[in-house]
Amino acid sequence: MIGMKTAHVADLVRRVPRRFLRFPGARSLVDVPLGRSGAKVPPPAPGEAPATDFVGYDVESGVATITLAMPENKNALSVELVNALGDHLVAAEADGAVRVVVLTNDGNTFCAGADLKGRSKAAPRHSLVSVLDAIVECPKPIVGRIAGHCTGGGVGLAAALDISVVADNALLGFTEVRLGVCPAVISVVCLPKLRRADASELFLSGERISAARARDVGLINYAVAPEELDAKVDEIVGKLVRGGPKALAASKQLVARVPQMSREAAFEWTAPLSQKLFHSDEAKEGITAFKERRDAAWVPESRRSGTGRA
Repeated sequence: MIGMKTAHVADLVRRVPRRFLRFPGARSLVDVPLGRSGAKVPPPAPGEAPATDFVGYDVESGVATITLAMPENKNALSVELVNALGDHLVAAEADGAVRVVVLTNDGNTFCAGADLKGRSKAAPRHSLVSVLDAIVECPKPIVGRIAGHCTGGGVGLAAALDISVVADNALLGFTEVRLGVCPAVISVVCLPKLRRADASELFLSGERISAARARDVGLINYAVAPEELDAKVDEIVGKLVRGGPKALAASKQLVARVPQMSREAAFEWTAPLSQKLFHSDEAKEGITAFKERRDAAWVPESRRSGTGRA
């Protein structure tokens, strides 16, 4: 990562007063841990089903596509799905051939939030917080191709993504209060995108809203007709892969960090960051490509325009 790190989701969750987190004698009703999993994620246990049984993973032309693939369970955040999603996010970040990540779904539900059905036999290796951290801190842009409904933690996933495109027949909602809980962990990634008035209404009412309303309040970027979803995502990916990898990583850091900083601290951090980037080999290549009217070396072959101006 470049410069100072983004505050972890778990660090912010820990600031909640402890009196609000005490439930004497209570046991969790979900299998997936909510806090951070630990510094090192353990390997899959012997006999554990492959991650691709629950979440698809494919890399083509610099784009890793991660597909939530448990439609029979409405892609709820089961241990199996969260483990697989966490594994694929780690793999995409580590793969030098991957420039952009697209997160999408099978079925009519992107993610129904917590898995309230029974007990999983798999051991949790990732948590909801570690998955949100992985999305926010990934140096590569992560785009949502959201082809279905989102509730609870599913809204948190959509909001954590850098750019989200949602089918306009999908509904989104913070439905937790109707189950006797609240959108605690996902509030860390959702509240920075919402006005207080909208946040109060949506958190307290538990109502599901249209994709268009979710766009208007700032939770997502685009609401498009289902038949236009692929074209819009492809358009966005085409723009993103034209950016330099280090420049994209730094830009994600600006969005995440600067709003939390004082003006003085922000200038102290951003000035040397800018200097470092301007003196990098990546900047030299980008500026040279611009002057020579050609695509920069980092643009995937399939996305090259030949003029550097696309």
